Amino acid sequence: MSRYQIVFSGQLMHGASREQVQANLARLFRADAARIAALFSGRRISLKDNLQADEAERYRAALERAGALADILPMEAVEPLAPGQETDLATPRPGPARKPLVVVPRDVYMAAFSAVEAPDFGIAPVGTELLEPRTEESPPPLDLSGLSLAPVGSDIKQVPARPVGVLPDISHLRLEAP
Repeated sequence: MSRYQIVFSGQLMHGASREQVQANLARLFRADAARIAALFSGRRISLKDNLQADEAERYRAALERAGALADILPMEAVEPLAPGQETDLATPRPGPARKPLVVVPRDVYMAAFSAVEAPDFGIAPVGTELLEPRTEESPPPLDLSGLSLAPVGSDIKQVPARPVGVLPDISHLRLEAP
């Protein structure tokens, strides 16, 4: 007997607004706005698993009525661990076959990009480090010897500017309009 899961990756039905779909999903799942907003992170999220085919189709239809595009994927069979093997993370599992993304263009400009095939980067396997390793950087060399701290409670005011030198006499100059 095959079991299925409902997977959602933040895609909307054509013509549906994100705010309206989020409101519909909040009512459908009886969840707060923050939890519903997390569904639209762009990652594939399993909403419900271990379903029979007819149950999975009912869930997909309900999500479609709410304005969300969801996929029905077969559940992976759980392989028993080999003797002495503590986890199964080392054994690679083939991912489910993904359907190509079909995008309905919203206007004439976007229609030019409807036949573009882009690589499917998919989702990184569990345990994959997504960020590059952070390198420790040394602080820049700063000369702070010219700085000092004011005593506690002192009134800090702007230091009056000292005159640079003797100001030139400009009384004989004037501006004339052209």
